[in-house]
Amino acid sequence: MATFFGEVLSVSSRAVDEDEEDENDEDEEILKELDETREVHLEWYQSNSNLMTDTNLIIAVGRNAASFLSVYVLTSASWEAVGHASVSNAGSQTICGQTSTEPACVFYRKKDNRAVILCQISGYIEEDQQFQWTEKVLGGFKQKGLSVTVLSDSPVAEYKNMDHASSSSSPFLLCLQTKSSTTNPQCPLLEQPNIFTGIQAAVLSHCQVNQIPAVAYQCYSDAISPDSITMDTYKLAFTSVGDIKVGPLPSADIFNKFIKTNHIQSNLYI
Repeated sequence: MATFFGEVLSVSSRAVDEDEEDENDEDEEILKELDETREVHLEWYQSNSNLMTDTNLIIAVGRNAASFLSVYVLTSASWEAVGHASVSNAGSQTICGQTSTEPACVFYRKKDNRAVILCQISGYIEEDQQFQWTEKVLGGFKQKGLSVTVLSDSPVAEYKNMDHASSSSSPFLLCLQTKSSTTNPQCPLLEQPNIFTGIQAAVLSHCQVNQIPAVAYQCYSDAISPDSITMDTYKLAFTSVGDIKVGPLPSADIFNKFIKTNHIQSNLYI
């Protein structure tokens, strides 16, 4: 009841308040379900106590980079799978043909040197999952003694310095490294205004902030699907990575076993 003429009273309705509370509860439940579906699940097949000290971590992201590990490195019997990370998103199903239960990346450890671990990313990790993936993967390793090498690929059309592109035939390799890295890369540095995007950018940023030595190599190529010439470019990066032997180009049968060009969809000639 008003105490004087012209006083404005706030009128509340119990029915309206209850409806708003129900809507807020429903919104919170929906957001919670969405967060759960975007969760990155990391699983180690054994105790990670032997995996996380003085680690030399090599991450391969992209078709050519991941195929390079399959063809040139993992063909030997000196590697074993030690874990994987799974993500659930539309991109991993439509682009890579994966289901929500299939891993987006697999971790391999060198049998005769437990400090060397490969991370082969074959699935699609969306932008809102990349930071979470980086935090979970790199956060699982002890920072002391950790060094990171990233292999990635990008279309040559995205390279913004035409002088370099005209003087150097593709594919060509460029790199960036953190301030704490003492590696002497065997390729030129990436010039501005070019930038790294995706997982490679998230990993490099994490390492820069946490003072972890890291080098990211990016191969610019005009190849639509993985090919031997583009993959051969990554050998330059492994000259700076110790205790990993890069094998010669295998036979055509073994090469075609890993490079399934029929699974790569393109509408370039449609």
